[in-house]
This record gives sequence, C-alpha cells and structure tokens, in this order.
Amino acid sequence: MNEYQVQKKLDYTARFRKVLSELPNFCALYFRAVEPTTSVLTRYGYAVDLRTFFRFLTSGQIDRFADKEITKLTLSDMELLSSLDIELYLEYISLYRDDSSEKEKIVENNERAKSRKLSAIRALFKFLYKKSMISTNCAALVDTPKLHEKAIVRLEANEVADLLDTAEQGNGMTTIQRRYHDATKVRDVAILSLFLGTGIRISELVGIDLSDIDFSKNEFVVTRKGGNQMTLAFGPEVASALSEYLEVRNTIIPLPGHETALFLSMQRKRITPRAVENLVKKYAQIATPLKKITPHKLRSTYGTMLYLESGDIYLVADVLGHKDVNTTRKHYAAITEEKSRQAARYIKLREENPEQVDLLPPHSES
Repeated sequence: MNEYQVQKKLDYTARFRKVLSELPNFCALYFRAVEPTTSVLTRYGYAVDLRTFFRFLTSGQIDRFADKEITKLTLSDMELLSSLDIELYLEYISLYRDDSSEKEKIVENNERAKSRKLSAIRALFKFLYKKSMISTNCAALVDTPKLHEKAIVRLEANEVADLLDTAEQGNGMTTIQRRYHDATKVRDVAILSLFLGTGIRISELVGIDLSDIDFSKNEFVVTRKGGNQMTLAFGPEVASALSEYLEVRNTIIPLPGHETALFLSMQRKRITPRAVENLVKKYAQIATPLKKITPHKLRSTYGTMLYLESGDIYLVADVLGHKDVNTTRKHYAAITEEKSRQAARYIKLREENPEQVDLLPPHSES
C-alpha cells in the first residue's frame, strides 16, 4: 500500500473503532471474527448500519427496548427480538428524521439501501446463532426487499468523444467554469481517459501514485477493493493523455504529504473522490445533459465497450476486478440493446427506389 492508502486505512480504522464503541459489547466479538476476511471499510459500513438499527430499537419505536441504552443491550435482549421488529425497522428507514447529530436531517433509503442494512443485521445474527450465543435467528426469517432492476446508463461512442472534447475545449462552460478550465483541462482529460480506457474505480484512481505508472509497458498498478493489487494496461490514447498531464504535473510543487500523488487538486493536494465526482458531473452535464453520468457510469461504459469488442465476459470481469462473473453480466442489458439496434438496421420494409411502382390506381374524376 502507498502512503495514501495507508492513511485512508488508518482513518477508517479510527472511524470504525468510534462506532464500535457505541454498539453493544457482543458486536465486538462479531467484528473480531470477520476481521481476517473483510476490509476495514466493509466493517465500518456494517458497524454504521448496525448502529442505525440499535438506535431504532432504543428510540421508543419498540416498547420493550424504550428504556435501554444501546451499549447496555444484551444477548438476552436479542432473544426477545422478532422478525416483525426487523420488518418494522425496514419500514421505518424508508423515510425518517435523523436527529442523532447536531444537524438534523431527513434520511431516505431505497430497496438497495434497505437490503444492505438487512444484510448487516443478518450477518450479526447468523454469527450469534452459529456460536450458540442466541437460540433463535429471527433475522433469517425476514424477506429481502424486492430489488427493481435499474436501467444501465452508459455513454454511446459519440458521447464518449463529446465528453472528452468538452473537457479539452471547454465548450458550453459558464464564465466562472472557464476561469479555472485552462488550469485543469489537461488533468481532467487524463482522468476521464483513464476511467473510459481502463474502467477503474474512483477510489483506485485517486490512490494512484507517480511510481505506479510504467510507460515502457503502458501499465499501472491499482489497489483493488480488499487491498489486492493488480496491474492494468492502457492504450495509446490513455498514454498520450497521461503523458501530457505529467508534463504539467512535473511543474507543480505539491504540499507536504502529497508529493507522491499522481492527480493533484488546485490546492496542490491529492485529488479527492468528491472533486473527481464533481468534475465528471460538470463535463457530463454539458456533453450529455439527458444522462446522469458519474465515475461509475464511465466504468460501466468501459465494461460494455470491452465486451462488445472482445465478446469475452470473463475478460471483462477480470479487468473490472469482479470476483463473481455474474456481477459483470449486468453489462448484457446495454449489449442486448445495441444488438437490437443492429438488427433493426438490417431490416428494410420498403426499398428506397424513386421509380417504385404505384400500387394504387390513379385517382380519376367522376
């Protein structure tokens, strides 16, 4: 791991430990058991979801837990829980007012978010039941919220070109946006090219160091989810965009602690995921205003283009870093659409012939 990745892991470890201190004591046993097979980011996410669940239980929504503090909840209390309690929780988090912090906010969860939160509860109860710490596993009786398939949003070939042209030329920008464009356009084209030419995740992009790139082989090293490192290749267009950016990058003196970062912000710090999301959104709103394009949608675009060219779903899964090829099959939605368009172009209902015979009799006056 490079310095950025080490610091990121330290930050999430601190956050995880803070949330863990707010949970019942038996949760520590669970997280200790899953530590060897999960990343700290995964454990942090599950801890936050469990905290939301326990806050619901002790908020007065469930009478028998109304006088309890979260940290004082016991395994005996877990025995009192029913599947109905968990179903009430899932119904509650569809839309609720969160006043747990200084700034009150309205929180809304769709089916996918509720499914993820249910997974956290199920995993905890499965562990407790397996270790004979509770006698029943009520969470296993709760149905997973029905997930509705979302349409795959990706860029067409012409839209990819439009997006890169917009970043390069600045067409359609506001006066304020143009003020900063000259200073960032080379970097931004390199970032967009890397997304579209390799399909990497936003977390992988911001973590790239200068030393991770090898132009002699047109390769670079990324750290995948879970901490595994992988070497990816890039094509001539990406190499050209990166080379042009490196000429600019070499003229910038980064702030202390950010010397190794490939992509820098205008403040001379390692660029953040939020900044990358904003720059993608800025250019996409101009180039493809009818599509909500994010870094992840650029990744989907790459996956679809790679499959259309190679026809190898396993290659796509490997390059994208999917552990399960079924995750990759979502690209079929876009591919099927493309093949449908191809089929439509093959069929001609009428020949385009200016000398075509008129099948109707001529109109005659009576």
